[in-house]
Amino acid sequence: MLLVSDVHGAFDALAKIARMGEPVAVLGDLLNYVDYRTNDGLLAEVAGKDFVGRLVALRAAGLRDEARGLWSDFSAGREDEIRQRYTDLIVASYEETADALAGSQAFVTYGNVDRPDLLAAALPPGVRFVDAEVVEIEGLRVGFAGGGAYNLGVPGEVTEDEMAAKLDRLGPVDMLCTHVAPAIRSLSTDVIGGRAKESAAVLDYLIRHEPRWHYFGDIHQPQAVSWRVGPTLCRNVGYFRATGRAVRHG
Repeated sequence: MLLVSDVHGAFDALAKIARMGEPVAVLGDLLNYVDYRTNDGLLAEVAGKDFVGRLVALRAAGLRDEARGLWSDFSAGREDEIRQRYTDLIVASYEETADALAGSQAFVTYGNVDRPDLLAAALPPGVRFVDAEVVEIEGLRVGFAGGGAYNLGVPGEVTEDEMAAKLDRLGPVDMLCTHVAPAIRSLSTDVIGGRAKESAAVLDYLIRHEPRWHYFGDIHQPQAVSWRVGPTLCRNVGYFRATGRAVRHG
């Protein structure tokens, strides 16, 4: 089984993984809103790279109110137009996702930047959208719980209560697959961005049910790639946009 997360528009690389003839688990963040290394992405297509550069600089300086103000000034009076433009770009990105995964045995859940409804609708025959459910892959009971840490209120984010409810529906599994990291600082803190994005509900599940493995993404430059929580081996399988490499289970 191959696992990837944080594709962020790297669909050519994803297609190469899908053609390797093994089951593939895609753990969210298919869309590329902003590549902070280059300022490319959907936001640049809507607002231009110069604007994105200014916005990124404000966020990097911790000036989040100023960043929100910059976006409010840009979008004022054009909210519906910009919303439709984003939707069109998202649909086009998910069509590329579908092309990349066509013909593969893939299992796809969503991350915080995704639109889960549009993602699920776009996937090709034979590729399964999975969220709050258990599937058997190569003889293992694999539980999937999609969604990212709740802090901005975008469609791909879930609250801790929502995540806990998803995990409760799974019950015990051999392998847990989420987008969000467990609430362990070394796994959930980005050494570049400096922000922690984590789920206490995921950590609680690991402590209670002790799956043998937990795979996740979301954190692009983590302090640690792997960690043990009791008998559970936790492993970050992103940042696929930068690496183009999948992690092979086993």
